[in-house]
Amino acid sequence: MSISQEDILEAVSNFTVLEIVDLISAFEEKFGVSAAAAVAAAPVAAAAVVEEQTEFDVILTGFGENKVGVIKAVRGITGLGLKEAKDAVEGVPTTLKEGVSKAESEDIKKQLLEAGATVEIK
Repeated sequence: MSISQEDILEAVSNFTVLEIVDLISAFEEKFGVSAAAAVAAAPVAAAAVVEEQTEFDVILTGFGENKVGVIKAVRGITGLGLKEAKDAVEGVPTTLKEGVSKAESEDIKKQLLEAGATVEIK
């Protein structure tokens, strides 16, 4: 005879609070576990599953003294035309690339810093 999890949940939903407490105690005795330990361990397990960021946005925050050099760098990075690149540089802060890898974002940042720009990666 196989009882589904749904059947068990339906049966338990009809129990009183005291019956549920007794059931938990019976589980603890039968299987040698503690419900309190499982509840205390849950936040620790959830904290361990912190995801590392894999996608980054490159934001141009300033163009410094060398505006022409930064415009050239932006054109090379984004493939924009001269007017669009100029507008992007003059309209700082401007998001140049979204959802790029860490390596690509670092490479773009390096190119822009060499041109004299200030850059932020988020």
